[in-house]
Amino acid sequence: MSARQSLPLLWLLSDARNDAGLEQALQVLPKGSGFVFRHYHLPPEERRARFDALAALARSCGHLVILSGEEDWGADGHYGAAEALGSGLRLATAHDGDELQEAIAKGADGIFLSPVFPTNSHPGAKTLGVFGFRVLAQQSPVPVIALGGMNAKRARELDWPRWGAIDGLASTKSA
Repeated sequence: MSARQSLPLLWLLSDARNDAGLEQALQVLPKGSGFVFRHYHLPPEERRARFDALAALARSCGHLVILSGEEDWGADGHYGAAEALGSGLRLATAHDGDELQEAIAKGADGIFLSPVFPTNSHPGAKTLGVFGFRVLAQQSPVPVIALGGMNAKRARELDWPRWGAIDGLASTKSA
């Protein structure tokens, strides 16, 4: 996949909360989905081993594999703050208009914009809401991926083609 080419519509992000269900979630995601490996909770050696196992499974299912962090472990790209993105596809995180514009200026290939809805990752954090998300996302010349409290029901409510989740895709309750 080249830069600026269309990105997957559906994204699963890893986290300590969904670790036990990742193998199953990767197997039921539609072929061609995206997987962002984060796993910040693990020590370096365990993190690398878990990445290798999940990346192999994700690729066998036809998914794109993105790594959060600066390591070069053979991922298809990197995820994180715009100023710290590594090689391959560059997927930035943004939480407001300034961060969105910074990601665009730094050459991000796609932007995870969050939190759209209340989320377990950031309890009590201010959310963008449907209107706020859409206003910001429509300003981007690169694909924007909705993140934050997302699941299949909320994706329909948002009516946005690209979305990702941590809890909302690692469980069969979200479908």
